[in-house]
Amino acid sequence: MRSRAGEDEFPHLPLHLVLVLATLVAVYPVLWVFTIALSGQQSLAIADLPSDPTVWDRLRAIVPWPKTVTLSNFTSVVTDQPFAQWMLNSAIVAILTTIVGVFLACTAAYAFARFRFPGRQAGMMSFLVSQMFPGTLMLIPLYIILVKWLNLGSSRIGLILVYATTAIPFCVWMLKGYFDTIPKELEEAAVIDGATPSTIFWRIVLPLAKPAVAVTALFSFMTGWNEFIIAATVMDKETMYTAPVGLRFFVGGFSQQWGYFAAGAIIVSIPVVALFLFLQKYLVSGLTAGSVKG
Repeated sequence: MRSRAGEDEFPHLPLHLVLVLATLVAVYPVLWVFTIALSGQQSLAIADLPSDPTVWDRLRAIVPWPKTVTLSNFTSVVTDQPFAQWMLNSAIVAILTTIVGVFLACTAAYAFARFRFPGRQAGMMSFLVSQMFPGTLMLIPLYIILVKWLNLGSSRIGLILVYATTAIPFCVWMLKGYFDTIPKELEEAAVIDGATPSTIFWRIVLPLAKPAVAVTALFSFMTGWNEFIIAATVMDKETMYTAPVGLRFFVGGFSQQWGYFAAGAIIVSIPVVALFLFLQKYLVSGLTAGSVKG
């Protein structure tokens, strides 16, 4: 009876233990990044082992905690390195990518959700098929188009065009699923009241689709903020590097500035985390939109 009562009292204890272990495994590398950034050093060896280390000494060496906490790596990255310029480049590219990508995706998704025209199904399937190929497959064609044909190498405009185009297929599918859940009767009532199509779209449909727009905006921003391969290939001027491209030069073949790298990685992650927290209330409903129709 006691064992049965214990099982009823903690029915999900094994599952919780597995989740706690998985959380520790996921958080442990992040704690090491913070430790290296706050240590003020450029080496990965945060703890010095004695000549004859005991088991306790070895355990303490793997615990991510610096000897002394200092912000010198953060201040040096911002002041002594061109990291502020790289952050500005990333911010401009990510913000404009979000604006262009969300605008084009909203209009395209609304057209696919409400209108019937030749090539509608083929267009949606082409968006879906484009997501099946890895981004590196498009690297050479994009380089030829941007650098050789359009002469947009080492320019923010080239990256904005590429990132917005890359984000559009996913955003269109996400927004179309949400637009399908909005009752058409609302638009029909607005037409009876004399509303124009543009008024219906901007003042009725888009306000109701805020959750889906928030998800697509976050995805578009992350696409422009975190992308590395295309930016590293296209950008050949140091002043035009984005933050992810600039971070790689802290750890190269001739120098390993791990403290700067860790501090820069933390700084780069702050805007995405802040935007995620700001849009958090819309994310759950936006991601599950269209999955259940009632």
